[in-house]
Amino acid sequence: MSPDASPRSGRACPPWHGIPTFGSDGMPPCANQAAGKERPLRGETACRYNRGMNTLCFVIDRLHVGYLGAYGNSWTHTPTFDRLAAEGFTFDGAFLESPELTHLYEAYWLGRHAMGPPAADSARNLPSLLSERSVSTRLLTDDPTVARHRLASSFGQIVELHLPEPDSPAPTVEDTLFGQCFAQALEMLDSVREPTLLWCHFGALGRAWDAPRELRTMHWEAGDPEPPETVTVPSRMLPRDYDPDELLGCLQVYAAQVAVLDTCLGVVLDWLQSSPIGRDTVLAVVSARGFPLGEHLAVGPCCDALYPELVHVPMFLRFPDGLGASDRSPRLVQPSDFAPSLAECFGVSLEVPGVPTSLLPILRGEDAGGHDLAGILGFDSERAMVTPAWYLRRASRPELYLRPDDRWAANDVANRCHEVVEAMEATLSQYEQTVCCGQIPYLSDRNPLIMRSE
Repeated sequence: MSPDASPRSGRACPPWHGIPTFGSDGMPPCANQAAGKERPLRGETACRYNRGMNTLCFVIDRLHVGYLGAYGNSWTHTPTFDRLAAEGFTFDGAFLESPELTHLYEAYWLGRHAMGPPAADSARNLPSLLSERSVSTRLLTDDPTVARHRLASSFGQIVELHLPEPDSPAPTVEDTLFGQCFAQALEMLDSVREPTLLWCHFGALGRAWDAPRELRTMHWEAGDPEPPETVTVPSRMLPRDYDPDELLGCLQVYAAQVAVLDTCLGVVLDWLQSSPIGRDTVLAVVSARGFPLGEHLAVGPCCDALYPELVHVPMFLRFPDGLGASDRSPRLVQPSDFAPSLAECFGVSLEVPGVPTSLLPILRGEDAGGHDLAGILGFDSERAMVTPAWYLRRASRPELYLRPDDRWAANDVANRCHEVVEAMEATLSQYEQTVCCGQIPYLSDRNPLIMRSE
């Protein structure tokens, strides 16, 4: 843990310290690619879009993008996510439209932005359209909010897991909540006999931290306090003069939980390579929401302020024919882009007005797909807007952060960039009005101040 050691205390710093800075193109160092793996030319491979394809989607709630080596973390050990980045495509600019799960799944399954109007025809959703094309659609989740979402009934099968709450660290990875969830997913995958969409939403990171003890001490160093034994997920605001050792224990146990997830996901990647079914399966791995870990004094779900630790999420797509393998893009993308993208894998069009276009052109190296603006809907009147150069959070007062350098919104420059703040706020209002009218928010008359930081 020496690369991220604090020179003040000798303790390990939180993961947002010591992460390599993004380059001028918004791309983090890609140290996660498999050694010796030759990177395919962009657009060289062509994905086989047909009704015989399968899609496996894992939505991991409360996964912090800053805890993955594929996104620049240098002290956690996530070899499976590194492998996923090498075998698939990584989106560096994925931001939520809302941290509220109901809005999130309107985006994932309907292609509806959280700021948009109610869908005129909610029956034209992803699982329904695929079912009409004889695709088996299955939903597996441990979260009742997702299982009871108004669009969830469009799936042909819903499996809601009712796992007992742990009261102590699990003896093995297989006994953790994640281990049990992924075991059920693999069991369902082994039963696939027809083109299938298996959608898995797992909320274990926000339910209980039951990582085995040996993983909890993986990042422990002499002089550190012992990592906490509790499985209770923290949810509180830190005082400004908090004890760094107290936060350190949370970081170490959270890293252990991510290691559990990484191990379970590794089993899935092995299955994809060894199973005949897996060789015809697209894999998507995304996060439903991040997990604040002290960046702005919040630890856990006690605060839904629209800061990057909550709304900037990992997103990977892995195709069996290697489309986009080891490549990545800084283009801004959001969950509403997912529905048309997965539909295209099955040769289906959502045909819903205002739905964003597919992300697959980005994987093919085309100058299309993604956005140069991303709006985020918070609770009450809070809003946020992301551009390639700036991050604006609008709450009781506007806050402005430089992208991509200030990755975790640590240095508010609103009082020094009044013109940029005014331009960002005006664009955010126009953006929301455009989305409310059911239109894709490509704003032709936006102020150039918001697109560059020079």
